[in-house]
Amino acid sequence: MQSPQLIARDIYQSFRMGPRRIEVLRGISMQIERNEAVFLSGASGAGKTTLLYTLAGLERPESGTVEFEGRRLYCGGSSAEARLRNKKMGFVFQGYFLLPELTAFENVLLPGMIGRQVTGQEAEHSLTAVGLADRMHHLPAELSGGEQQRVAIARALTNDPDIIFADEPTGNLDSKTGDAIMDLLLNLARDRKKTLLVVTHDNRLATRGDRQLHIKDGVLQ
Repeated sequence: MQSPQLIARDIYQSFRMGPRRIEVLRGISMQIERNEAVFLSGASGAGKTTLLYTLAGLERPESGTVEFEGRRLYCGGSSAEARLRNKKMGFVFQGYFLLPELTAFENVLLPGMIGRQVTGQEAEHSLTAVGLADRMHHLPAELSGGEQQRVAIARALTNDPDIIFADEPTGNLDSKTGDAIMDLLLNLARDRKKTLLVVTHDNRLATRGDRQLHIKDGVLQ
């Protein structure tokens, strides 16, 4: 039996606001299996995004450990961690984070240029997979919000990552477009056998994965 792909043990995280110390994560332990679609829900300020960033190697925990595919995160240098994220992880954010001066095609190609491993043909294939074959040479300003998020999903898939982290991927979209984006993300993850971790405040969406976790006051319920 395979070991879990992602393991967090006793994660604590806090921030200072002036003289106050605010505990955001309070002793979280969890694990995610390969090819599993996990939804993490909770109210605003509950610690969802902080937990996702910590699991993804983006935010070092105050204490506790994170293991990804048998490797401890936050132990190597920053360049080694960046290479791991570029090669093994895909990211989809609420705000799309597309470079406005680049076309959809160029935005999707960007992670591969950084990792020196993706061809134009693969970028085209990713955009076709998200239904944007006829929009790949448009700038972000020429695309709707839903289309921009599809570009972001194509970008996340281009390096063929093992896991996709999605932080409120439907947060800037109306419910109909958001449902279509979630359908797309789930179907692509299942078809390509990717692990998916989605943060959402929408309890209706949170029931659509293989498993739902709920965080409240920095603790998993």
